Amino acid sequence: MSNWLIRVAFLALMLGGGVLIGTLTAPGEWYAQLSKPAFNPPNWIFGPVWTVLYVLIAMAGWRQFEADRSSVAMKLWWAQMGLNFLWSPTFFVLQLPWVAFVVIVGLLIVIVIFIARIRYSDRASALAFLPYFAWVAFAAALNLSIAILN
Repeated sequence: MSNWLIRVAFLALMLGGGVLIGTLTAPGEWYAQLSKPAFNPPNWIFGPVWTVLYVLIAMAGWRQFEADRSSVAMKLWWAQMGLNFLWSPTFFVLQLPWVAFVVIVGLLIVIVIFIARIRYSDRASALAFLPYFAWVAFAAALNLSIAILN
């Protein structure tokens, strides 16, 4: 498979998967009625932030895939993607903020391990995951706050 096809496939997976998950698990009445912390951002911010993050995540994914598709780093990349896509249904559909918190903490751990694993071999991918780490850490704090308040 050519590099461009791999890159388009990773972008389609991340952006398409993100749009699909976001559409199928859009916050509804349950979420609107929850008590939220003062640092809860407006709902409109999530779409643009995740779009940028998904492009960065896709880039790191295709770089790892092109380097060695069976590497530990690639397995970590798949693990973070699975946990990322698992969080929204757990929180918004199943309405289980404490279980979603466990998922997001697991996601944070995998992100940190991924960054640590590739920081010397693929600095660009490690740097691309830093905004992702920061946003997921913020989302974990928000998730925990909502779980405590409700």
